[in-house]
Amino acid sequence: MKYNSIRKMDISNGPGVRVSVFMQGCSFHCKNCFNPETWDFDGGKELDENIVNEILKLCDKDYIKGLSILGGEPMHPKNIEATTKLAKTFKEHFPNKNLWMWSGFNFEENLKNKEAMKYVDVLVDGTYIDELHSPILKWKGSSNQRVIDVQKSLKDNKTVLFE
Repeated sequence: MKYNSIRKMDISNGPGVRVSVFMQGCSFHCKNCFNPETWDFDGGKELDENIVNEILKLCDKDYIKGLSILGGEPMHPKNIEATTKLAKTFKEHFPNKNLWMWSGFNFEENLKNKEAMKYVDVLVDGTYIDELHSPILKWKGSSNQRVIDVQKSLKDNKTVLFE
């Protein structure tokens, strides 16, 4: 299981200063994707225990508000095991920091019952559609995507949008 890159101080993928991990591999290949270098499942670097420990060390700073997991596609079957392990380990170490994730998969149809969702606070779901792009959208690239409060959605058994 591989990752493409790690941003040590990211202010564009979730609220506050965050650590962002870009998983390697995506089969959606959205038109005008902002990160096409993450598509190839054979690219990137191994996401091993040393890298996970490095990510945790980066997150262990007072000014880091949380972790963002993007792609590529973190919830693709080839990535889901590593994504779940990273999400679980992060929340075990930092229960008071938030975890954001971006996925082209639909929450209700594909993700709601996945183990990783137990650890995700906010999910931006849906594939990016270039024709629906707007630069004024917050946390998402196209208007079909949703910003979901995952824990509230799981608790209420209905999709609740993040405000």
